[in-house]
Amino acid sequence: MVKLKLTRPDDWHLHLRQGSLMSSVVEMTARQMGRAVVMPNLSPPIRTVGESLKYRSEIIASLPKQSSFNPLMTLYLTDQTTKQDIIDASQNEHVYAVKLYPAGATTNSDDGVTALSSLYSTIEQMQKEEMPLLIHGEVTHAEVDVFDREKVFIETILDPLLKRFPELKVVLEHITTKEAVDFVTDASQDIAATITAHHLLANRNHMFLGGIKPHYYCLPVLKRRAPHQESLIKAATSGNPRFFLGTDSAPHDRLHKESACGCAGVFSAHAAIELYAEAFDKANKIERLEGFASHYGADFYGLDRNKDTIMLEKKSWQVPDIFEFSGAEVVPFFSGEDLSWRLVS
Repeated sequence: MVKLKLTRPDDWHLHLRQGSLMSSVVEMTARQMGRAVVMPNLSPPIRTVGESLKYRSEIIASLPKQSSFNPLMTLYLTDQTTKQDIIDASQNEHVYAVKLYPAGATTNSDDGVTALSSLYSTIEQMQKEEMPLLIHGEVTHAEVDVFDREKVFIETILDPLLKRFPELKVVLEHITTKEAVDFVTDASQDIAATITAHHLLANRNHMFLGGIKPHYYCLPVLKRRAPHQESLIKAATSGNPRFFLGTDSAPHDRLHKESACGCAGVFSAHAAIELYAEAFDKANKIERLEGFASHYGADFYGLDRNKDTIMLEKKSWQVPDIFEFSGAEVVPFFSGEDLSWRLVS
């Protein structure tokens, strides 16, 4: 039996939602991960330090008493976010970043930013405090093709922003395109990116061939195999420390995914590290998984790497068709399919 020992990984982009659904799913992440950057796009959103600490307490209360899992909190950037909000966040030990959602870009983003230029003084304060800006990098203009929204965002918004604020720490979240890979590769050491397991393992054919498959629908949407998925795989397995693990896992009720207007999001927390192992193994780069999953994100955020370890073994197992969470049915990524790696400790 082939076994793989890893420093305990971290998830640098995670949606837990709230209430009973959050209480049902958080232990899946805590079983594998030492820490996770928790997204603030709840309803209503997490805008202040006080709100983030209340949410963190709810997460902690949902964990087993012996769990050492540490949720790293974020604030939702809105048109009303002030410099003082950033100062308050930078002085709190539990708040690690601010998240930018362009208004209307994804789930619960209606309170997002409508005009980034109106927030330049706030962003300048982030640069001063070395507070990372986490970016959902898509424009929302109706005239821009949905498959080009990330590319256009980089060209028209991100590049000008970084020219104005050259020392701003940025994580371009859940990148999906060759253009994003190239941008991060060529940028300064203050620019990094997270890559999801579902963007490494799937492309838009998975979503469309044989009929529309709503449980593959996410934002940013899955792209072509070549050049985009191939570029993501190459970046993730390259050993470049500015690409690291961020699942973007998000639990959605099956009824909401399979409706006439299905919501965006992929649930992968049930087997996050196993899914990444699958992708790295297929690329014949399994030896580089530990850096991507366990080292580079902590290094970028200026945190110590986790001290404990996990063990994976190469043994086939089948992903359940459905998880039932507090009255909701959630269809996981790779539902009903076999994975080659299994977490054993």
